[in-house]
Amino acid sequence: MAAKPTRILLGRIAGAHGIRGEVLIKTFTAAPETIGAYGPLSDESGTRTYSIEHARATAKGVVARMRGIADRTGAEALKGIALYIERARLPAAAEGEFYHADLIGLQAVDGGGKPVGEIVAVQNFGAGDLLEIRLAGSSRTELVSFTDQTVPEVDIAAGRVVVILPSEPEPDT
Repeated sequence: MAAKPTRILLGRIAGAHGIRGEVLIKTFTAAPETIGAYGPLSDESGTRTYSIEHARATAKGVVARMRGIADRTGAEALKGIALYIERARLPAAAEGEFYHADLIGLQAVDGGGKPVGEIVAVQNFGAGDLLEIRLAGSSRTELVSFTDQTVPEVDIAAGRVVVILPSEPEPDT
């Protein structure tokens, strides 16, 4: 099983907003305006920290005031910075809900326990979450809808999920 990430991406600064030092953040949190509730966030390297003093959701993303940034020039300098948090600071997931970072790296097995592959990503193209599974012994990946029907069991502690892969169509004869 792949090592679990210790830091989780919560958002990315898209650019400056207005002239008073606010930034526009694309968030990956369930409630976008709560990104500041997690406390100080760090950059990708983990060397710099950023504190959100105030945030509000808009149609374009979250507009936030960052501590120590007072003008547009300062806000523009933050463009592109990814904002991370230590995984341990996140609250426990609710029953039946999972953090993407906890799913990535889990082994996928079929209903009989035979290895299918490893979850390498969780995608969402607008119609629900999909688990991207790198098939065992291959570099090929398969997308599986993350529903109770196709993923009837998720066992984070055991490091595995049970998946029901779509059937291959019968060849025409």
